[in-house]
Amino acid sequence: MLTPELLVTDLAASLRFWCGLCGFAVLHERPEEGFACIAREDARVMLEAAFHPGRRWITGPLEPPFGRGINLEIGVVDVAPIAAALQAAAHQFYLPIEEKWYRVRTEEVGVRQFLVQDPDGYLLRFQQRIGTRAA
Repeated sequence: MLTPELLVTDLAASLRFWCGLCGFAVLHERPEEGFACIAREDARVMLEAAFHPGRRWITGPLEPPFGRGINLEIGVVDVAPIAAALQAAAHQFYLPIEEKWYRVRTEEVGVRQFLVQDPDGYLLRFQQRIGTRAA
């Protein structure tokens, strides 16, 4: 299992985004450390307040947008309710919902997906599988 731990500037704002809009739930938290572990379906993420006192593993300057060069693919059963909640909150999409087919060896895997940035600029790709077909 891979569980990314994301440094965030405002833990409360991040929890409102991740839990309130994207449907994650808090598994456990340590408010005294500025930390929360959240999950949705099989996806798990740890959020940590970057500028909270205590030990932080910061390897370079933290400048928005955070997480440059990566996108976090989050597999879900249905992307529609997440997209609807983000639209209702007038949150901008980085890439609107699309259907895309990716070749995997001798077949193609179809997905419905969209990309959005969290409050610190981390790029999230919510994706649901829609089937397979011959390549």
